[in-house]
Amino acid sequence: MANQRESRVIINACFVIGIACFLTMNGVECNPVGARRSLADETVFDVMQYDAKADGKTDDATAFIQAWRAACESNGTAKVLIPSGKNFMAGEVVFAGPCTAQAPITIEIQGNISASSDPSAYSDGAWIMFEKVENIVITGGGTINGQGSNVWQYSSGDTPLAVSLVLEEVGNGEMHGLNFVDSMGFHIKVTDSRNISLWNLAITAPGKSPNTDGIHLSNSTNVNITDSVIGTGDDCVSIGHGNNNILVSGITCGPGHGISIGSLGKREEETSVKGVTVINCTLTGTTNGARIKTYHESPQINATSIVFQDIVMNQVQHPIIIDQHYDSKKRPQQSSVKISDARFINIKGTTVSPIPVILNCSSTFPCEGIELEQIDLVPFGTIGPLKSECSNAQIILKGNLNPPAPTACI
Repeated sequence: MANQRESRVIINACFVIGIACFLTMNGVECNPVGARRSLADETVFDVMQYDAKADGKTDDATAFIQAWRAACESNGTAKVLIPSGKNFMAGEVVFAGPCTAQAPITIEIQGNISASSDPSAYSDGAWIMFEKVENIVITGGGTINGQGSNVWQYSSGDTPLAVSLVLEEVGNGEMHGLNFVDSMGFHIKVTDSRNISLWNLAITAPGKSPNTDGIHLSNSTNVNITDSVIGTGDDCVSIGHGNNNILVSGITCGPGHGISIGSLGKREEETSVKGVTVINCTLTGTTNGARIKTYHESPQINATSIVFQDIVMNQVQHPIIIDQHYDSKKRPQQSSVKISDARFINIKGTTVSPIPVILNCSSTFPCEGIELEQIDLVPFGTIGPLKSECSNAQIILKGNLNPPAPTACI
């Protein structure tokens, strides 16, 4: 009886200072108000307990951040729950670490979240950002709607619009089972991060929506992007500078601009790319397929150990393309990005262009070790015989090649 009375006193005291407590086999465990225990011994921080309105009109960003802070600063395992059957609206949200909670922290987005339509609400170029966090899982089956149609008219290359979800300086993170719709800018961006897995994502935006890349990577190591459906107005996946050991597999892409390495070399501080594998993907109705693109007047960096393999092209305009003259009208000098050891293996399907293979490399730093193996591309419709083009590249040819190999580089 004395122990029970003592527990009640502790519980009452905890509520006074804003902490919720739970009786356990070993005594009393206290957590911040708004938390509840799950059957899996995981503390759940439901945003509704932090005064989220979920009326689709009121900005629930503060409730999201408060639930995150409570989870991040808790002891033991934690989950932030954005519950199903509800429609949330939020402006800029930053889920910042480091955290004291035991790994992993789960963010379960079951409901629908729509972005504020005011572009000035996003001061940091991101709508939802996870920053300096270790060991997170982002999942739940919900929808993240950027409402980009409200702001696409303001899009330009110099002032990109907010990314729907950013992982910045995140280690050992995974994201899966979510739907992204109509981002303002990119849908997902992973930067300065390591050991990241993204899979089972659905990303959609109109084919004419500007700069709405599906997933963009920069300065990241050991990233896997797999088994997802992506159709946007720009690259389905874009792999920027500073990336190492990247796998893209099982992607269904289209509409969009294809799967691209680059653009590389736009800024002086950019660093090299090494170890990118794109395999077992299907592209339909895209302007490009397997693409490497670099800017003129770039810093001297490398793009090497690149493989595009086992890819199906359906009515793709440029199924295989190296373009080292990106934005050349504004920058007259040649690209200084050195592309080497890039292999295009077992790429087949249909094209809507009479020149489906273009290897257009820099005259200052010619491409080396560009391999074409088992290429089988046939015309869709009546576009005449197909051919390949090549300049400033040392190429390696293997197996059957259709269209025939570009004679200029042999």
